[in-house]
Amino acid sequence: MSINKRQLFQTLPTEWPQDVLPEIARRLSGSGQTVVVLDDDPTGTQTVHGIPVLTEWSLKTLQAEIERGSRAFYILTNTRAMSLDKARQINQEIITNLSEAIGHPTPGGNQPGPRAILLSRSDSTLRGHYPGEVEALRTPPTAHAPTLIVPAFFAGGRYTIEDVHYVATGDELVPAGETEFARDASFGYHASNLRDWVEEKTDGHIQRHDVVSISLDDSRLGGPEVVLHKLLALAPNSVCIVNAASERDLEVVALAALECEARGHPLLYRTAASFARAMAGITPRPLLDTNELTTALAAASRSDARHGAQRPSGGLIVVGSYVPKTSGQLEVLLATGINASEVNVEAVLDDAQRQAEIDRVARQADRLIASGRDAVIYTSRARVTGKSAGDSLVIGNRISDALVAIVRGIACQPRFVLAKGGITSSDVATKALDVKRALVLGQLLPGVPVWQLGAESRYPQSMYVVFPGNVGGPDLLIEAWRKLTTGTQ
Repeated sequence: MSINKRQLFQTLPTEWPQDVLPEIARRLSGSGQTVVVLDDDPTGTQTVHGIPVLTEWSLKTLQAEIERGSRAFYILTNTRAMSLDKARQINQEIITNLSEAIGHPTPGGNQPGPRAILLSRSDSTLRGHYPGEVEALRTPPTAHAPTLIVPAFFAGGRYTIEDVHYVATGDELVPAGETEFARDASFGYHASNLRDWVEEKTDGHIQRHDVVSISLDDSRLGGPEVVLHKLLALAPNSVCIVNAASERDLEVVALAALECEARGHPLLYRTAASFARAMAGITPRPLLDTNELTTALAAASRSDARHGAQRPSGGLIVVGSYVPKTSGQLEVLLATGINASEVNVEAVLDDAQRQAEIDRVARQADRLIASGRDAVIYTSRARVTGKSAGDSLVIGNRISDALVAIVRGIACQPRFVLAKGGITSSDVATKALDVKRALVLGQLLPGVPVWQLGAESRYPQSMYVVFPGNVGGPDLLIEAWRKLTTGTQ
């Protein structure tokens, strides 16, 4: 049953009064620690700015990033679109290369010199490969480390209160297990209380009564010292839920976690986007304004001109996410009369029709963009699922590969690219646009990050908008489109 958000929040204790973010930043800058966020889809950058994102993790690439001295960086793994075995393999490969890049056997622990604090960033509505993906990060220093579960994400309306995880719908908070996200074909679940969710996801290997939590009383009344005491007391291999209803709650926990790590007690982390910002000590900034967007678009135009190409014209919006929230936002956008091409999913899943459908949609979009008009490409809304979660992942990847082929078939460079959905935005970035490194400029709208693509990409310096499938009300997609087009043509 839903709960009125305002009424519930009135019952909570007042936030911890001290701003601890400067102390987090100070500790990171003087410690040699780097916060490395392993992001299972690109939407995890939705709370940060001025932070690089890597889409590949070779030893050479990681060494170069460590040498740049970044306080934090993201590695886009896209493992939510993969099987559990593949997700484990990728996480283990990253941890091996990162360990060598920073010059000691494994990240974590209290060794001198550069160190990495790894965060496994996943969905704020609890979808993804847990616990397998986190367990793949265990190394000698973290072999028996406790795991913090931190799914709160405030821009998307996700709160954890009294161990129950909520998703905001208007003024109401709906327990996560009662939402559309809990019925996900690949990562569905039943529990809303995170103690029960851990038991459910671990198939009973961890019982709910063995799961502990950091309460809002701990973070708001006790502050960093009380939270640190609880972290230091965690048993080996235990799981700890972090309750949070505000950014300050997470910052208090982040400061305590850094101190816990500094005392030689490493932790494992399974978090949503908000905690990644807190751990990296990044100060929240306002949404990108029209002047900043215009500047970013101009940088892409200058880069394009240096390569002898024409100025980018129409923009491109690619919608692959199937969650009802996305379908509702798409319906509102299409009602404006914007030029759109539907990708027939049944056709791209049929080998005999696949290429013809890809070519048809790519030609339509190319003509529109070349003429200066924005183009929308979207998959037909009837979702096709398999007999098992694994089969559904395979089908989803085949559809996403078709979207990639369509984008690669567009010859004219768009003025901007917006991709809707986690898997869609990852595949378009890495497979269609050849992105290896990007810079997070900030947020277009709450929970919607904007990247500036690297020199190696198909569209150097271009603006790429990563629009999560599960964020925002019915009008958020049209708001994003209008913000991208107002004052930029």
